[in-house]
Amino acid sequence: MPSTPHSAGTPESGPARRRRSSRGVLRKALLCSVAIAGVTPTLLAEAPPAKKQEAPPRVSALRCGRLLDVRTGTLREGAIVVVRGDRIEEVLERGAKLPEGVSLIDLSAFTVLPGLVDAHTHTFLQPGDYDVQLLKQSLPRRTLQAAAQARALLVAGFTTIRDLETEGAMFGDADLRDAIADGLVAGPRMQVATRAISTTGNYALLGYAHEVAVPKGVQIADGPWEIRKAVREQIENGADWIKFYGDYRTFLPTGEILDLRVTMTQEEMDALVDEAARRHRPAAAHCYGNDAARAAIRAGVRSVEHGLFLDETTFKMMLDKGVYYCPTLTAYRTSYDATPTPAWKKVVDAHRDAFQRALRMKLKIASGSDAGDFPPENAARELELMVDYGLPPLKAIQAATLVDAELLGWQDRIGAVEPGKMADLIAVEGNPVQDISALRRVRFVMKGGEAFLSPPAVTNSSF
Repeated sequence: MPSTPHSAGTPESGPARRRRSSRGVLRKALLCSVAIAGVTPTLLAEAPPAKKQEAPPRVSALRCGRLLDVRTGTLREGAIVVVRGDRIEEVLERGAKLPEGVSLIDLSAFTVLPGLVDAHTHTFLQPGDYDVQLLKQSLPRRTLQAAAQARALLVAGFTTIRDLETEGAMFGDADLRDAIADGLVAGPRMQVATRAISTTGNYALLGYAHEVAVPKGVQIADGPWEIRKAVREQIENGADWIKFYGDYRTFLPTGEILDLRVTMTQEEMDALVDEAARRHRPAAAHCYGNDAARAAIRAGVRSVEHGLFLDETTFKMMLDKGVYYCPTLTAYRTSYDATPTPAWKKVVDAHRDAFQRALRMKLKIASGSDAGDFPPENAARELELMVDYGLPPLKAIQAATLVDAELLGWQDRIGAVEPGKMADLIAVEGNPVQDISALRRVRFVMKGGEAFLSPPAVTNSSF
């Protein structure tokens, strides 16, 4: 069975371990200094710490025009969502009485639903020349751009993302995830894959002289033991997921795909997924074609990304193993829109056919846009394309809430507006169950009980 994601911020994570180590060093330095001053460490240790007076958690009430129950598609008119601290406390019917002093947020003109999830992003990637990003932009510059992209995704309604590779920016996404969690910058909840893994000759900047050493967009590892070491290194530095390239494309001069070569042997893929699972991390496989996808499925991956040319046999394997399909339709349609060549048309047509095949076979279809190669404000287009290709709007919303939450192993935290779940909510103009494009008209965003995009709140005792 595919491994489920670990809980973010476990003691095993690299940043957490480094912080504990730093605290130990500081404590030792403090004890040494007070001993020199003639104060015994024992007396210092016995001094009672000053108790910090914690403020009671903020309580807010959101008055909804309509509240969408994503499990059933029911729209509850005038429902009230009560938020205490970072959690949803209860959902009340219209007209319920509330205690004095509760902060009321009037969303009566909007449809309220859970914060969306984008299960395939690249915050460290921007539209434009890939060479420029790897060769000319510093890591600090790219990190600042990534933080800006993360905030843009948040205010677009995506309160959680799975960031699948930094595109040569090392472990920057783990640092960004932690900075967001620590409140240094605004952004979605994140699960991250850090560097991703491929093998020699299968992920390189092209067109440079062979004697010129250019940076790689991924971590290169060959053979099962080198791959295991790469997995361990990425987990040590904060990876929640291990992503690898199952195949890589070769183009003809016309732009058509000549070949989809599998990048790893079955032994290498098996080693990668096994090592990740030993450390409670799931694996995601970039696969365009059937050969790579089938090898990845046999190895035990949790999700297959892109899957442009997958057939019924491959999808049947995924169905039997419970593997998620994350098609990232937006990335390829965006490329076709920018360069509408016959070669790109073949790609998007094949991708549409694969998606519709997966839909007929009732696969677990996740929603991930590949945002980064295009502006994050357009991430909601993924849901529009799913609907264009035959998925009902409610099912598309469920893909970006319930299904993605399950993929991330966070179904007990996010994905629905229910008591006990994180207070991640958005409000949109219109009814997205009838018109999926309403998800582009986000007017309110709350993550963990904090509003990041909001109409003015009013304070009163009741509605």
